[in-house]
Amino acid sequence: MTAALYLRVSTTKQAQEGLSLDAQEKLCREAATMVHCFGSGTMREDLVRPYGNPFPIETAIFKLAGSDICAEATRSLFHLARQYQESFNVYGEKAVFEWEQVAGERPVLFHMAPLDEGTQNRGRPDSVERVQPPDYAHRLPEPIRRFTHYGVYDESHPHLSFLQGGGHGGSHPHLVNEFVQSIVEGRAPWIDAYRAADWCAAGLCAHESALRQGEAVMVPSFR
Repeated sequence: MTAALYLRVSTTKQAQEGLSLDAQEKLCREAATMVHCFGSGTMREDLVRPYGNPFPIETAIFKLAGSDICAEATRSLFHLARQYQESFNVYGEKAVFEWEQVAGERPVLFHMAPLDEGTQNRGRPDSVERVQPPDYAHRLPEPIRRFTHYGVYDESHPHLSFLQGGGHGGSHPHLVNEFVQSIVEGRAPWIDAYRAADWCAAGLCAHESALRQGEAVMVPSFR
């Protein structure tokens, strides 16, 4: 882990509440312990009634257990003038990964030259390249490998999460396979009850913080 690291997740989808932390925690392997979250804007009344959420946008800063790393998650609900997107960015001292801003592009990887003796902090050489994230379909049983790719599995109800990459970036078949394999092998799945509770609680606590005008909310531990 580098000395400077910051994680950001951004989602634009129609959902009731919560701020997903799974992308960050997969990198840090740590659960959130505390969160400050602020809501922004005013939700249209017709959208407030069914969900009870007054904010079109919520932005949260999470403290991660046993780490000096903080994670930011921003979620926009329903009426934001932007493409549907679920993404994460990683900011470090040696490299930065940023999700594509427009569907159909590729993510961007930034590298910064090392801080050698006599080299100033600012103005160091950097490189920028668009990268293609690897497809790990080969790790799956052959019959479900195709589901990591772009596709629509219900022509009458095509969902954007599938249109932009096989369902949340092609993760669906991996999640299902891991769960089924854990049953077959008689072991706990990688996303077990504790990790699932950690992720859900973080989002619920973030929303509670927003409703309290950004007040700090401790995220409970279920372990």
